[in-house]
Amino acid sequence: MLDVGKWPVFALLPPEELRLIRQACVFGSAANEAIYVTVSDEVFALGTNCSGCLGLGDTQSTIEPRRIDILCGKKIVSLSYGTGPHVVIATADGEVYSWGHNGYSQLGNGTTNHGLTPALVSTNLIGKRVTEVACGSHHTIALTTEGEVYAWGYNNSGQVGSGSTANQPSPRRVSSCLQNKVVVNIACGQLCSMAVLDNGETYGWGYNCNGQLGLGNNGNQQTPCRIAALQGINIVQVACGYAHTLALTDEGFIYSWGANSYGQLGTGNKSNQAVPTLINMEKERMVEVAACHTSHTSVAKTQSGQVLMWGQCRGQAVAYPHLTHFTSTDDVFACFATPAVTWHLLSVDGDDYLTVAQSLKREFDSPEISDLKFLVDGKCIHVHKALLKIRCEHFRALLNETDEETIEIHQFSYLVYRAFLEYLYTDTINLPPEDAIGLLDLSTYYRESRLKRLCQETIKRGITEENAITLFSAAVKYEARDLEEFCFKFCVNHLTAVTQTQAFADMDHDLLKNFISKASRYGAFKN
Repeated sequence: MLDVGKWPVFALLPPEELRLIRQACVFGSAANEAIYVTVSDEVFALGTNCSGCLGLGDTQSTIEPRRIDILCGKKIVSLSYGTGPHVVIATADGEVYSWGHNGYSQLGNGTTNHGLTPALVSTNLIGKRVTEVACGSHHTIALTTEGEVYAWGYNNSGQVGSGSTANQPSPRRVSSCLQNKVVVNIACGQLCSMAVLDNGETYGWGYNCNGQLGLGNNGNQQTPCRIAALQGINIVQVACGYAHTLALTDEGFIYSWGANSYGQLGTGNKSNQAVPTLINMEKERMVEVAACHTSHTSVAKTQSGQVLMWGQCRGQAVAYPHLTHFTSTDDVFACFATPAVTWHLLSVDGDDYLTVAQSLKREFDSPEISDLKFLVDGKCIHVHKALLKIRCEHFRALLNETDEETIEIHQFSYLVYRAFLEYLYTDTINLPPEDAIGLLDLSTYYRESRLKRLCQETIKRGITEENAITLFSAAVKYEARDLEEFCFKFCVNHLTAVTQTQAFADMDHDLLKNFISKASRYGAFKN
């Protein structure tokens, strides 16, 4: 499963749908559009659908995911988008599809008509297998298995690399200095294009008024130019922001150049740089750089998995690389970029890769490698002694005193005890509020303070006029003071409806007296 929880556009998707996502992209001027691929290779889209960029055949916005039938089963390997927005993908078969905004022929279909559904881009690409695509504001470039680059679309600054500034309506091979050379990596800024060769050389073309081509000047380039300042330095990856560029070397160093008004070059100041400048990380080897043509944010990942960010971070200008608590470069864009769009196609790391948390969750109540089972209400729950000892002081003491392979539980129900054990594996609970009362009892008994807080939050979210007295009574019984006060105030605010429920009629006499007394002091019975 792909974790898309930090991206607000996915917030309304139910958990069962989120669990199926294995690839995703968030884009648009307000990060309000998204496309995702499921484990069964179905492709869905949702959002505001500007210029038909969702590929659904219309321009209607949709808060519910809708399937893009033509892309289902295509196996997307690369996806990029512009600011129109237009969207371009490459499939596992090497085909290119495009749709969305087309005012500058950025779809490569020879017209300037917007594309409401994905269409195959075929001109000059027949017989070619495209492995990677990259989009600028309104232009597109594509990389083939032979290391050739094709470009099309908006060309006011030479970003198509054709030697002119005329828009390019269909794919055209970028030759000139790239002729007979093998390109292995491509990237686009808003109005420029970059390419890395198999020998580590880096070329740039297009808009250069901020020095984002790294050529030592501010003149636009209509054909690819080698970055001479990187002579002898082997570049393995480039990433382009709105008007700045990052480059990663084979030794794990990072160079930056271009616009720097937000500190996105990581040099400690806000002065633009027209030539590549080595960023002083004072950290370990870098293995990835990330930037997006829609923002001024820069991100890098170290060999040990630490993630650093700098540039425009939620409106702040961060001029030096700042260590974050994230484990993925993607998380920085979700939480700190403006707009909060993805810088590349989000994908699960490998077909069978699971994080530690995902692996533990999968093994809960699985008899295959468990070494302990609990018998509750005649039903078995399979667990692992080592994990229980690590996660719970009660079990650490209990299991150090016994070698039993089966432990019977009588004081709690199967539903509650299973939820407790599952919490130890996942750090989450998934119970309706009435059942969470039983778990609240258990958390009090086992002195699990965090679980107790989670139970209280679950109960608060599920309180209604019908169950309010039941929940209030439970809060009093288990000495959950914060929850008690919450339930009491809810009851007072809905007093007429609450006093007509069966739970109120069945309320313990002493508790009822205390409730009425407290409600009176609260002013509930004043006219």
